Amino acid sequence: MPKLKTHKGTAKRIKITSTGKLTRRRAFGGHLLAKKSKSRKRAINTTATVTGGMKKNVKRALGV
Repeated sequence: MPKLKTHKGTAKRIKITSTGKLTRRRAFGGHLLAKKSKSRKRAINTTATVTGGMKKNVKRALGV
């Protein structure tokens, strides 16, 4: 079976930590921020980890 190419869109959005976890940005932080509370905006600003069934798909897309 040939090697899989890295999905560049996924590679730009998701980083692999030194322990092998996958980190991503959270959604809803790009615009319309005036109506969102400070605590909500702080929560959006933190990174999240990719878990569950998506983790397997993302690892395959990254070629890991």
